[in-house]
Amino acid sequence: MNQHMKTGTLIRRFSPYFKKYIWVVLLDLFCAALTTLCELVLPLMVRYITNQGMNDMASLTVGIILRIGGLYVILRIIDTCANYYMANIGHVMGARIETDMRKDLFAHLQKLSFAYFDSTKVGQIMARITSDLFEITEFAHHCPEEFFIAALKITVSFIILARVNFWLTLIIFAIIPLMIFSSMFFRTRMRHAFKKSRNQTGELNAQVEDSLLGVRVVKSFANEEIEERKFEEGNELFLDIKKEQYRYMAGFQSTTRLYDGVMYITVVVAGALFMIDGKITPADLIAYLLYVTTLLTSIRRIVEFTEQFQRGMTGIERFLEVMDAPADIIDLPDAQELRDVRGEIEFRNVGFHYAGDEHAVLANINLHVAPGGNVALVGPSGSGKTTLCNLIPRFYDVTSGSILIDGNDIRSFTLHSLRGRIGVVQQDVYLFAGSIRENIAYGRPGAAEEEIIEAAKLAGAHDFISEFEDGYDTYVGERGVRLSGGQKQRISIARVFLKNPPILILDEATSALDNESERLVQQSLEKLAAGRTTFTIAHRLTTIRGASLILVLTEDGIAEQGTHEELMARKGFYYRMYSMYNENE
Repeated sequence: MNQHMKTGTLIRRFSPYFKKYIWVVLLDLFCAALTTLCELVLPLMVRYITNQGMNDMASLTVGIILRIGGLYVILRIIDTCANYYMANIGHVMGARIETDMRKDLFAHLQKLSFAYFDSTKVGQIMARITSDLFEITEFAHHCPEEFFIAALKITVSFIILARVNFWLTLIIFAIIPLMIFSSMFFRTRMRHAFKKSRNQTGELNAQVEDSLLGVRVVKSFANEEIEERKFEEGNELFLDIKKEQYRYMAGFQSTTRLYDGVMYITVVVAGALFMIDGKITPADLIAYLLYVTTLLTSIRRIVEFTEQFQRGMTGIERFLEVMDAPADIIDLPDAQELRDVRGEIEFRNVGFHYAGDEHAVLANINLHVAPGGNVALVGPSGSGKTTLCNLIPRFYDVTSGSILIDGNDIRSFTLHSLRGRIGVVQQDVYLFAGSIRENIAYGRPGAAEEEIIEAAKLAGAHDFISEFEDGYDTYVGERGVRLSGGQKQRISIARVFLKNPPILILDEATSALDNESERLVQQSLEKLAAGRTTFTIAHRLTTIRGASLILVLTEDGIAEQGTHEELMARKGFYYRMYSMYNENE
């Protein structure tokens, strides 16, 4: 989203998060009113004492002075308690709103399809879910409070000052619109600069994440200097954006200070002239200056808060950009639970292309797989093998045609129940940071210890797990870095064994393994596939000779299909691939 949302739109869409804490907000504003009252009373006390001292010193007794002092002490105690509430409970409310927003953002991210993550950097998402929302804590607490205090002070100050000297008050308040106009000029540019800064923060996060996750590749090619250079370029760009941000911020604050001076000198000069004409007393002029100080302090706080306000607006805008990303793969209103799966799968005239790319990855795919069938997919890279398999659990939705399970369109089932009946073993195994037990149990949260161990045995993983000092409590490290490729793959297979799905997708699950690991993993996969409808994307063609159906995919669709013997007898595309593979072996 390149265009900025309007401030009113952002506040309107953010306001529902306040509703949950409306009583906290109202009490916070009440406390803000108390602190403002305490601040506004002091100039009145000074004015009273000065007037009495100048006009009738005898009436200014010790008792009156002590009572005024005592009243001010009481007001200060009230001010202290009110300020404590604002600083403590008010900030906690802001943190709770931030927590609610982060919860909603993460929940929405879970609903987004692969297509969103294909085009969005993880570092950008991380920036939006962490640092962007940090700014909202301060904004959520201070926004209503600061504007309420400023409105109250300006209104009360105007009433009191107008009663002291109406014309001097008009002169002072005539300067304020000029001050606001100048501030708006810089505020707009600050908003743009803050958003650019946030975007570049996300880019830096993405770059650091990419470099650190690929640190083994970096070091193996001795390319540390290249990574440092790439980071330096991004870091310098971030500095340039910061310079622009601080330039506008400096202009904003300097202009405000200039108007501060203009207002003070206007009060002093105009006030002195009015005093010469007898239109204002010295005591009133002193009180007037104190109120102008209060007024300017209030305006200055709003000016300083404008920076926080713009940061908050930027955070809310970037939050809404993610929340507005459509969850394009969702349950239909009448979606049913998928139960008692036999495993019959049918593709009817299926076509697919990625969003923003009209080039068809798959076109007019027709396929029928009987329950318990073992389908192997072979073909050159980019022919759509993985894409075809990704359509079954609706990681992507078909562009045309339909996919049926047991005679029903997969879109008629809830996503949770559909994906719950499909197991996927991928080439690129992802293990979460945690123990081996936790990673296996991810296949069925809440599974008993005996079930986890049984799944590990079926996957051929129990023996090597038992050799670890901590057994199933062994920490696997970030992305399973402390385990070998074969060990990680067998743990991922154990995870699917525990899930026990009737439909299985094996996406080149052994292609990255050495021969010994491949042999062990292949044995585990054969046990896993038994009695299930299985789609296997094959890397080594010798592993799929026993498949009940082999599909040869090319850019033009299904070029050939049949059993190994049938395809070899045709001496077509598959025959040439298999012969070439055997020669290379």
